[in-house]
Amino acid sequence: MNKKPSIKFKRAAVVGVGLIGSSLARALRERDVAETVIGVDQDEDILARAKKIGVIDHGFSSLDEGVKGADLIILSTPVGALAEICRKVSDCAEDGALIIDVGSVKGVVLDAAKALPDRIFFVPCHPVAGTEQSGPEAGFASLFEKRWCIITPLERNDAPYLEAVKQATGLWTAIGAEVEVMDAAHHDLALAVTSHIPHLIAFTMVGAADDIESVAHGEVVKYSAGGFRDFTRIAASDPVMWRDVFLNNREAVLEVLGRFSEELAVMQRAIRWGDADVLYNAFSRGRSLRRAIVDAGQETAAPNFGRDEPHDSGEES
Repeated sequence: MNKKPSIKFKRAAVVGVGLIGSSLARALRERDVAETVIGVDQDEDILARAKKIGVIDHGFSSLDEGVKGADLIILSTPVGALAEICRKVSDCAEDGALIIDVGSVKGVVLDAAKALPDRIFFVPCHPVAGTEQSGPEAGFASLFEKRWCIITPLERNDAPYLEAVKQATGLWTAIGAEVEVMDAAHHDLALAVTSHIPHLIAFTMVGAADDIESVAHGEVVKYSAGGFRDFTRIAASDPVMWRDVFLNNREAVLEVLGRFSEELAVMQRAIRWGDADVLYNAFSRGRSLRRAIVDAGQETAAPNFGRDEPHDSGEES
């Protein structure tokens, strides 16, 4: 039996009913964190599907109508759309409303938040969870359980805003997530390492495989080994979302990409000169990191291929 949540909202408006948005809507309902869940999306077909499967109570294609009366507004759209959405929300959100986002880039979110008046409270959030799937049908309430949600508060120290940060923390805790507060710039660098560059490598590797003319496309599919399968799974993520991630986190991505290029050059040199020690040490370091991730509960040691549960491949942001 689920215990009574420590926080509850009367009306939650989810702007963008994709994987993360629909998962949040399901979690809010399942954990009794919101009395009414509203979906807001420009695509009326998505709203109809979300309502049909019980993810939302009502759906609106108009942002003004959708957030009316909401004491919780969740912005679950590609980060490139946040600036425009914040400008619109600044006029139509209710006084005292808590606004959170789910984007995997936070610097651009802080810039977007400058359009919001002090009467509403924007607390930038990033749930580090997701799959390569998209759409309202792909969501599930347990997506955030035992996953980290990083909160990067605005530079506001007034008592009402600090209370809003507590509210946001309580929301994520109520749906099973672990919460950590972090500086936005540090967040963007950390996620460039753990998420953005791995996705860029996956997209690039899949593209390279498709471009090697001496290997037939059918052979790439037929003989696909576990590592390449993982690349294709990650590369199946929403292209609009990832386009916006790289355009809005370019400084951190380029810094980490430079470091990766240096490491790649070391590996290339070791292979060329047959330096077994360099290769062994690099591979051992990777194996140790994998064990640390499993020990931390962020992954299971079970064989990956054919696993039934959804793959945790990336964030829809």
